[in-house]
Amino acid sequence: MRIGISVLTHAGQNIWENGLGQNVLFLADLLTDVEFVQSVILINCGDQEQLPPQVDARARALPLVKPCEAGDLVDVIIEMSGGLDVAWLDLMRARGKRVIFNCCGQPYVNLIEPIIFNRAPYAARYERCDEVWYLSKDTQHAPLLRMLFRCDAFEVPFLWDARFVTTRAQEIAPLGFKFGFQAPHGAGLRVAIFEPNVSVVKASSIPMLICEEAYRTDSRTVPAMHVLNTLHMTEHQTLLHLANSLDIVRQQRATFHGRHDVVGFMAQHGDAVVSHQWANEQNYNHLDVLHGDYPLIHNARWLRDAGYYYPDFDIAAGGQALVRAVGEHHKGLESYRGRTRDVYAKVSPAARVNREAYARRLWRLVRGRVSGGVGV
Repeated sequence: MRIGISVLTHAGQNIWENGLGQNVLFLADLLTDVEFVQSVILINCGDQEQLPPQVDARARALPLVKPCEAGDLVDVIIEMSGGLDVAWLDLMRARGKRVIFNCCGQPYVNLIEPIIFNRAPYAARYERCDEVWYLSKDTQHAPLLRMLFRCDAFEVPFLWDARFVTTRAQEIAPLGFKFGFQAPHGAGLRVAIFEPNVSVVKASSIPMLICEEAYRTDSRTVPAMHVLNTLHMTEHQTLLHLANSLDIVRQQRATFHGRHDVVGFMAQHGDAVVSHQWANEQNYNHLDVLHGDYPLIHNARWLRDAGYYYPDFDIAAGGQALVRAVGEHHKGLESYRGRTRDVYAKVSPAARVNREAYARRLWRLVRGRVSGGVGV
């Protein structure tokens, strides 16, 4: 079986722009190790002739092929990072190729937000694939996917490994920066908030309020709050009213930044991360932070045994978790690491259970024995 996965390249691209570019490469790694997979190529939907400079030798070894040249090289096409031309997909399916739409974004939000907020979306005809794959975070949206795409939808494993974090940490080391938690000299923790602020599913408002809750409890707990990905909003009246209502802002403990990668920023400015998501809980940012042994205050239920968990929108519980991290983290670091190691084992592209799950889906699709239901 020969597989092609779509990618989107563009000028000035950075692998840290979003998790989807990394996700493609993790999936390619896994599929390369499936016994009946003969080859994996990347179908280039962009305008560059190579992947971003941050990728490693394994990624560079994958052929990067334009769609017009890929037709004779693939048996299965996975539309994932780059949107493929529907007419080309129709031709490929007519030639007996199978097409999978790998839905990594939150399906409901991707459907609704462009309409409500009048954004220009990526839009393509839904009836363009043979089946849809989704992650466990989106199980509740499987009926929506089946209805829209007029085919079955199946859950597949979430994948992550530390290769990009490790490479970035090696890049900054010669500059004198070390990625990884170090007990701070003062009484509190400098907090970073990395929510992208481009959707309601991952925004900085709740983490800011959690920091405020901890700060009001004891101002020494949060000597600095860094809110990233906010420069495009700093003149917005709602953000200004929110920020100026907070003691932590009034007392000049808060700084608002543009976009930075997790590794470089935490090595210089952060001791802990406060995060919040709404129905989008599988997040590479969480795993990157945990890999650095930093306290992660989060509400992702699948990670409730790692980091410092608080439920849903419970700001008081989030503030308590942050205060607890200030007092306990450096003492319980070995136990903290042990819990995160268990998470890494479950999401690794090299894990046999993950490889077998993807292999079953491919085999049943290509052999025409697609079963009903989820996760078969």
